[in-house]
Amino acid sequence: MKKKLLIIGHTFPEPSTTAAGGRMLQLIDLFQAQDFEMTFASTAGSSEYSTDLTTLNISVVSIQLNSNSFNAFLEQLQPDIVLFDRFVTEEQFGWRVAETCPNALRILDTEDLHFLRKAREEAFKMGVSMNEVNLFTETAKRELASIWRCDLSLLISEVELNLLTETFQMPKTMLWYLPFLVGSETFTEKENRTSFEERDHFVAVGNLKHAPNVAAVVLLKQKIWPAIRQHLPQAELHIYGAYAPQHIQEMHSPNTGFLIMGWGPTISEVMQKSKIQLAPLPFGAGLKGKILDAMRYGLPTVTTPMGAEGMFGEAEAPGSVTDHWDTFVAASVQLYQNKTEWQLAQNSGFSILEARFKKEDFSTVFAHTISQLLATLETHRTKHFMGQILQHQSLQATKYLSKWIAEKNKN
Repeated sequence: MKKKLLIIGHTFPEPSTTAAGGRMLQLIDLFQAQDFEMTFASTAGSSEYSTDLTTLNISVVSIQLNSNSFNAFLEQLQPDIVLFDRFVTEEQFGWRVAETCPNALRILDTEDLHFLRKAREEAFKMGVSMNEVNLFTETAKRELASIWRCDLSLLISEVELNLLTETFQMPKTMLWYLPFLVGSETFTEKENRTSFEERDHFVAVGNLKHAPNVAAVVLLKQKIWPAIRQHLPQAELHIYGAYAPQHIQEMHSPNTGFLIMGWGPTISEVMQKSKIQLAPLPFGAGLKGKILDAMRYGLPTVTTPMGAEGMFGEAEAPGSVTDHWDTFVAASVQLYQNKTEWQLAQNSGFSILEARFKKEDFSTVFAHTISQLLATLETHRTKHFMGQILQHQSLQATKYLSKWIAEKNKN
């Protein structure tokens, strides 16, 4: 009999607009390879960018907050594993899962550490150094409690794994490093990538509801692109991203080559015709899907330490990394004009993918870990008893408020 996996999603995956959407599809692929019967449940509706999960043989269910109907749904489904796509969904539904299906393995995909990204965003707004970020916030308390309550939490970045184990003293046995994964087809197709001579112009990509991406576009408009354009007056910057707010759309300027293109058709098409990616991210967390995609499609990237965090290990960056804008501009112009440096950056990207992100290096050991946890769940929970304490204590208020709302909604 097939084991059952329930994914509770804050939103439906949109791999063409967000790295988080691509991440979710990779997790789905890993569990399907283990032959799980899968259900995706969400309080949200799908959008025009959402993947139709039914084409992947996944059942899709609409659920409600603060409703006992979710408990009835759980009782009928009886999942072996429940995967929360971020800590907020665990806060909303985790206590109901623990109450209704106590023997289900609870996994949290952190996506990125939200409290880290929020703290860095606050530091950026206040003009404070990223070395002086205040991590000990209310959001941190909530997210760390959620990680403790789950049996296993997936970390996409080694930097964030180390932060949890070293700064917050969390046991490694509750955490699992699982970055973006790259399939073997990337390495067999790399010889077919478009050449230096076949490419033109600069590109910036990213979901424009995401604050770090919006801040990067503003920096490009105000500080970086005018300086690049002085050196390369014929060059253009093509900015692709769904959900662009009005003030970003109004930056569109054909006369200066600053072009807001909207949502791109496919990332491969966009990146294989561009010569350089610009990603001046001033804050953020996790791994940057845009930089991984650029390496896949042989596109050098000029980015910041925030953009590069967790991506390259000890390897040479596939482009340049700096948060000094004069250096950023100079590196962008140099890479755009120098074929030899451009090719070295491209090759470095391919080497990094092979050394750090190959799917086969992670998929088998991940499957084994899940299998082991399912077989030894009671022992695992006893070793991490703090999670049970938090499950009992800190969710009581949430639980009874939710039950009160559910009763109120009946009237």
